[in-house]
Amino acid sequence: MELQKVQELLQAEVYAGKDYMTGMEVKEACGSDLMSDVLAFVKEQGLMLTGLQNLQVVRTAEMMDMEAIVFVRGKVPTEEMIQAAERMEMVLMTTELPMFTACGILYANGLTGGEAVSAGE
Repeated sequence: MELQKVQELLQAEVYAGKDYMTGMEVKEACGSDLMSDVLAFVKEQGLMLTGLQNLQVVRTAEMMDMEAIVFVRGKVPTEEMIQAAERMEMVLMTTELPMFTACGILYANGLTGGEAVSAGE
C-alpha cells in the first residue's frame, strides 16, 4: 500500500518525510506501544503504528528498516523525533484514530501484519 493511501485512509497529518512519500509502499504493518514487540516483528518495508511518543520509537523503526511511523490517538512527534526521522528519510504521521481502529482500517484495505518471531527462533 502506498504511504499516500495510508495517509488518506487514516486522515493523518505528515510531520516528517513528506518528500519521500511519493511512490513509497509498505507491505506490512505492526501496531504496538511496546518496542520489544516491534523487535519481534518480521518486517518487509513495514509501517509501525504506535501511541508511544519518544525518540526510542524512531530508533527502533530505523533498526527494523521500517519506512514509516503513524502515531495514533493524536500523539504528535517531538521536534527531536522529526529531525531524526528526516535524517533517516523516514515518514512520521499522526492520526486522531485509536490504534485498534487505525489497524482495522488498514487491514480492511489490504495491508496485512507480519509474522512474529518466537523467542526460540
